[in-house]
Amino acid sequence: MNALIIRHGRVVDPANQIDEARDVAVVDGRIADLRDIPPEAKPEEVDAKGLVVCPGLIDMHVHLREPGRADQETIASGTRAAAHGGFTTVVCMPNTKPPADTAGTVEFIKAHARDKGVVHVVPTGCITIGSQGEQLAEIGSLKRAGVAAITDDGHCVQNNEIMRRAIEYAKMFSLPVLDHCQDANLSASGVVNEGYWSTALGLHGWPAIAEEIMVSRDCMLAELADWKLHIQHVSTAGSVRIVREARDRGVRVSAEVTPHHLALADETVKSYDTNLKMNPPLRSARDVEALRQGIRDGVIEVLASDHAPHCSYEKEVEFDYAPFGIVGLETELGIFATELVHKGVISLSRMIAMLTINPARILQLDAGTLGKGAVADITLMDPDREWVVNRDEFASLSRNTPFHGWKLKGKAVMTIVAGRIVWRE
Repeated sequence: MNALIIRHGRVVDPANQIDEARDVAVVDGRIADLRDIPPEAKPEEVDAKGLVVCPGLIDMHVHLREPGRADQETIASGTRAAAHGGFTTVVCMPNTKPPADTAGTVEFIKAHARDKGVVHVVPTGCITIGSQGEQLAEIGSLKRAGVAAITDDGHCVQNNEIMRRAIEYAKMFSLPVLDHCQDANLSASGVVNEGYWSTALGLHGWPAIAEEIMVSRDCMLAELADWKLHIQHVSTAGSVRIVREARDRGVRVSAEVTPHHLALADETVKSYDTNLKMNPPLRSARDVEALRQGIRDGVIEVLASDHAPHCSYEKEVEFDYAPFGIVGLETELGIFATELVHKGVISLSRMIAMLTINPARILQLDAGTLGKGAVADITLMDPDREWVVNRDEFASLSRNTPFHGWKLKGKAVMTIVAGRIVWRE
């Protein structure tokens, strides 16, 4: 018998409405009662005094880059970064090389995750072949291979008929659909939010409507099919309004927001730092406030990183030519705690729910709870711990972050996966 006892912590488990001081016991990789551990077992004990003990955090929007771009990130390095950030489960996007549009690529990811990963890796599959938006992938085969959802993340399906059929087929196989909402014609060559700063800086503007028109389409198609659709990295006030109105009608739509869209506005791009080049782009201060209000109201249910690693040389070019995206697994908990909890937008329990049970429910994962018998994925965090981001200490292979040198409040200090301590500070 392998046993572990976490003592003296503040246990916050939103799935079971628990927020109190208590001990947590683990036996053979699962949550147990203290009385289930016989005296002769000699369990390892962890003193969590002054710490929050919660279900293992889940990030449902991560790019691990393998197969295809092991110079940017690998499953091994990406899952180490996740563990350092307090995450026990990551949901990886299918825009690999080759794309995860076949069972074979999905099996490759699963096998590498078993061999080299230190946290749980949940794969997704493409909506269309090659994420080209032209022909549906074999959704049934992807389901049998073990994907938790389908998405063409980074390549929004432009054809409305194909997207309709994708949602209908996904419903047949009980697979949620995740969508990166972007009208390719409206966004065109845009690299920053269309507005004052795009004009002042001489950079191509990317209008909010390019996102909002696809959010609206997706909500209508989800309503037509009566199926679950999740909007990835919402960034505009209009998108929040559309999702709110759809949910009020009973549409089965959910949404997520990233740390960078909460902590940064488009004005910061005046530095021309390519680490501020995002997809979707950083929006106006008004949009940032709308995102916060959407979180406060419960319209936005999930927090996620959109962890997108790139090599340093790829970002060391003119703004127009740099790739979109930043790394986020190791900084997101601190940013969310700083921007949402310590600024009074939501409670600590709400933030934890948005990083645990909410994504688990949307993706139908056996995770996100400390209920008896559950897999013992556990995160220990110090919500009041102040620390400074140092990209040179990242476990990720990439360093593309605009948060280097930021002082944050809130940090994971231990990550436990299936009862095994995989990282501790």
